[in-house]
Amino acid sequence: QVQLVESGGGLVQAGGSLRLSCAASGSVFIINSMGWYRQASGKQRELVALISRSGSTNYADSVKGRFIISRDNAKNVVDLQMNSLKPEDTAVYYCYTILINGVTYWGKGTLVTVST
Repeated sequence: QVQLVESGGGLVQAGGSLRLSCAASGSVFIINSMGWYRQASGKQRELVALISRSGSTNYADSVKGRFIISRDNAKNVVDLQMNSLKPEDTAVYYCYTILINGVTYWGKGTLVTVST
């Protein structure tokens, strides 16, 4: 079992920045990749960014060059630095992890609202 707790969401003006953080606890020794998904109102959940245990990253095209994902394996924390935010980035952001056995876990989500 792995528990994920997100923090750092909120309201920001377009062009601003926010940093999301997700702390994992429980069976963290078997965590493989960690990352972030988001779900805007009326839309499907979509990948934002993923980072492997070795540090390899994968970003959605819509956030490349603006968002940076990082990970501290010692603290079992994954962060998402979001810069140059746009109103279309407004969504609930979910922390995600996949274990080495393929089991996935999700956080409860944190709301990010970008105003014009």
